[in-house]
Amino acid sequence: MKSAFNGSMLALAAILVVAAAGQASAQGKLKSYQSGTKEFWTHPPDDWFLGDETEAQKGLAPPSGPPTGASEAELAAMMKKIKLPPGFKIEVYAPGVLAARQMAWGDKGTLFVGSFGLGNVYAITDKGGKKEVKTVIKGLRMPTGLAFRDGALYVVDVDKLIKYDSAEANLDKLGDGKVVYDDMPPYMAHGWKYLAADKDGWFYIPFGPPFNIGMPPTSVSQIRRVDPKTGTAELVGLGVRNSVGGDVDPRSGKYWFTENARDWLSDDTPSDKLNMISKMGEHFGYPYCHQGDMPDPKFAMGHKCSEFTPPVLNLGAHVAPLGMKFYTGDQFPAEYKNSILIAEHGSWNRHKYQGARIVRVTVGPDGKNPKQEVFASGWIEGDQGYLGRPDDIIMDKDGSILVADDWAGAIYRISYKK
Repeated sequence: MKSAFNGSMLALAAILVVAAAGQASAQGKLKSYQSGTKEFWTHPPDDWFLGDETEAQKGLAPPSGPPTGASEAELAAMMKKIKLPPGFKIEVYAPGVLAARQMAWGDKGTLFVGSFGLGNVYAITDKGGKKEVKTVIKGLRMPTGLAFRDGALYVVDVDKLIKYDSAEANLDKLGDGKVVYDDMPPYMAHGWKYLAADKDGWFYIPFGPPFNIGMPPTSVSQIRRVDPKTGTAELVGLGVRNSVGGDVDPRSGKYWFTENARDWLSDDTPSDKLNMISKMGEHFGYPYCHQGDMPDPKFAMGHKCSEFTPPVLNLGAHVAPLGMKFYTGDQFPAEYKNSILIAEHGSWNRHKYQGARIVRVTVGPDGKNPKQEVFASGWIEGDQGYLGRPDDIIMDKDGSILVADDWAGAIYRISYKK
């Protein structure tokens, strides 16, 4: 499958970003920004993610997938290359879901899917055994995060949470929806979000800072818990860089989340993380400390890593963990019960990519004794050759799991048979 640069697959005008990277390389200069000034936020740089790079990393830039996704023939060939534990099987659930991100089930079996960069929300329904993919919302800015509760579809559009009532009954005319929460900053950079509902129907929503590394404004680098019925919100986590995945532990009710660490230090540091919020207001270290034990060379500013909540588990450098789910089904072997399955989107800020796989984490509800193993792999060929990039996971009613892939523009199904 041939890769091509496609602006719709890169947020914030990828062409301008790559051009800026080339200009920086040509001038032999490294980018460095001071975000603690009012002027920075009045006129933020276009090449926001290039801040505080190192000489060794200079010139790297996010790749872009095929603009039309993978063909059905390419997907069929890809399925043969994916490695799984014995007894597991992967197949294409639905092709043609361009830039697919977070998934959510409707009450009547509709699979809703957000997207990265395209502004679309999709609805996938079963038509006589064949999956029909329909674009039901267009024109949003970055609708990566969505959820379904009590007949309504909720979609995050950077700085507002929108509710679409009776969504499954109105797939052809969802309308503009109703904004139920809008106390969100408008920054596009790291403005893409993810929704995870707790037993009370509140949503955990991460707020990423609009740059690689810097002193974040007070409205970001945090996780909030939001009641979509009243618009009430509470701040539950601080010091978080870029989280685009989380789930509520069915054993304890605590919120766990993946976090992408800063870029531009080296190929092998710092590590991306799996975190758990055990008490309200915990600080997870950003921008002062990374991976629980690595002070930032510029922004530590005298802080020690011991001041902050360490990760439950370091997942690896630049693996880009995104969507995650606790497995609560009965189809997989018994030892999978309450394991965490994490979709790793894969590297860009690394000369040899890693990630682009699904890992399984076993860990106690207290966060003790974590262990990880590779569950599904094969989406990378060579040093930088992506076949696909998994980014979200959801469980089907039969206990199988679905996996979203925004690079190939498809949804996969992984099932188990003894």
